[in-house]
Amino acid sequence: MRLHTVGRVVTLALALLVAPLATKAQPPLPVIGYLSSRSPSESAHIVAAFRQGLQEAGFVEGQNVAIESRFAEGHFDRLPALATELVRRPVQVLVATGGTVSVVTAKPVVPATIPIVFAMGGDPVKLGVVASLARPGENITGVSFLVNELAAKTVELLHELVPTATVLGFLVNPHDPNAEPDTRGAQTAADALGLHVVVAKASTESDIEAAFTTFVH
Repeated sequence: MRLHTVGRVVTLALALLVAPLATKAQPPLPVIGYLSSRSPSESAHIVAAFRQGLQEAGFVEGQNVAIESRFAEGHFDRLPALATELVRRPVQVLVATGGTVSVVTAKPVVPATIPIVFAMGGDPVKLGVVASLARPGENITGVSFLVNELAAKTVELLHELVPTATVLGFLVNPHDPNAEPDTRGAQTAADALGLHVVVAKASTESDIEAAFTTFVH
């Protein structure tokens, strides 16, 4: 599902929040907070799709809506402070994207009075983000791509491509909420195929270099 769909979901929240301002003279533009764990350059195509979704619903940045963005640039530890900045801005709705970690981080920081719309790869139910897919509950809703299922499929595909391989390397960021379920899925698939998985954890460039050294040896 393309991210411009998230833009459309945001417009539903905006419609409810902006309506009370219509009776006031020259109301300030409603502000959408955009929180991402990635960098602006990595997010360029995603942000473009997001703006497209807003425009299709009649919301144009600078004309009838403002967008305040914060990017953690891969530093997950910055996300709580960035989410807090957006709350204090204040924003009328907050979009959390750029990975499951943005959503998991934003939820406890954002008060119940501010709707959260997310786009994430992990299972929002298993991660405790929503009560259920049909009825998210609280002040949060969004789109999940459920990519956790891909970890097991990736192992199966690698086995088909290189059937003689008996050992697989699995690189994971331990700070990502998907780390545990992804590792578990890969391990379960490997066990079923009689393969051994070497798990290496990395969250920095130096960690990645060390991880590949582990794989080689």
